[in-house]
Amino acid sequence: MSFLAKLKDIKAFVLDIDGVLTDSTILITESGEQLRKFNVKDGYALQLAVKKGYFFCIISGGKSHTVVARFKGLGITDVYLGVDKKIDVFNDFLSRHQITAEEVVYMGDDIPDIPVMKIVGIPACPADAVEEVKAISTYISPKIGGAACVRDVVEKVLKVQGQWYDANPSGQEELVPSL
Repeated sequence: MSFLAKLKDIKAFVLDIDGVLTDSTILITESGEQLRKFNVKDGYALQLAVKKGYFFCIISGGKSHTVVARFKGLGITDVYLGVDKKIDVFNDFLSRHQITAEEVVYMGDDIPDIPVMKIVGIPACPADAVEEVKAISTYISPKIGGAACVRDVVEKVLKVQGQWYDANPSGQEELVPSL
């Protein structure tokens, strides 16, 4: 089955944070708080896909809970931090949402992502992922981590499924000026 044909079956996205949704940089304040930079273009694609009914799961080995507010603001509630064995969280996610691994795009960038990437429908990675991850990826985004690589893959899925464009992204009733 071709890559584009596989995109038609996707119902969910599972993402790593550092190196995928961020550029892998962690800034540490004097108080010890860890700061990450997220791409607004990724955010637009994530919130649109959530509104269209796609499932999302964020699984990270990182432990900074300050990122949870970002994902909740985009409508993503399945956020797991401090995870050593991502496959266990992934299997629980599949079970709770009654989806199969074949219906998932997993985007990762480093060694801890490989066990899950080996069993999903579409393993994907940013252009700057480690070589071992690139070797098993069905799709390698031309964009690096933190530079809208997530939007790249989400947009492809939504376009293939006819779900990308939203004429009224705010969901508010449009006001028509009276003549």
